[in-house]
Formats: sequence, C-alpha cells, structure tokens
Amino acid sequence: MLNPVMNNTKWYELRLQMCALVPPPTWSTFSTAGYRSQPDREWFYHFREGGYEDILHVDIQVETPVEREIVRSALKAVHVPGEETPSGFRVFGYLHDGQGAGYI
Repeated sequence: MLNPVMNNTKWYELRLQMCALVPPPTWSTFSTAGYRSQPDREWFYHFREGGYEDILHVDIQVETPVEREIVRSALKAVHVPGEETPSGFRVFGYLHDGQGAGYI
C-alpha cells in the first residue's frame, strides 16, 4: 500500500525553490502507474502539469558539486522527505508500507 508523504502545498514549495535556481536543475518524475517522465528543466509549468497526485517520486539531477550544494540547500529550506542519490536527490511523494525516509 502507498502512503502519501507530500501534499500540494509541499510540492508547490518545492517547485518554487527549484524555479528560483539559475539554472534550474533537471528533474524527472516516476508515477504511481510506473511511468517515468523525460528529463526536463522547466519547473514553472511542466512540473505542475497534471497535478501532483500520482508522483511516486521526483529525481532531481545535479551536474556539479556546487550545484549539489545549492540544490541541497533549497531542499532543506522546504524540508521534504527524500534522500541524496549519486546523481542528485530523490523526493518522495509516496512511501510503501514499511518504507522509511529521512528529510532533506
């Protein structure tokens, strides 16, 4: 069973933080239906297109150590459930029963 750990307000806060970065980091979502979106940098319109209800997680890719620090700081500002990955960060929209997650 999937348990929501983000709400529309938190997704909105995340989106605004990422929109404010120059350049904005690349993201792709993985849906509860098993679909992975194409990588995209456009956070203002594309990220919110279709709503947030089916986002299992969003992967945020970083290209440099400096960008990693900037994105980490932005994510900490909104206190989202997720983890650091080799390519950047993963923010969870849902967790499976028994799955734990820390906060970035």
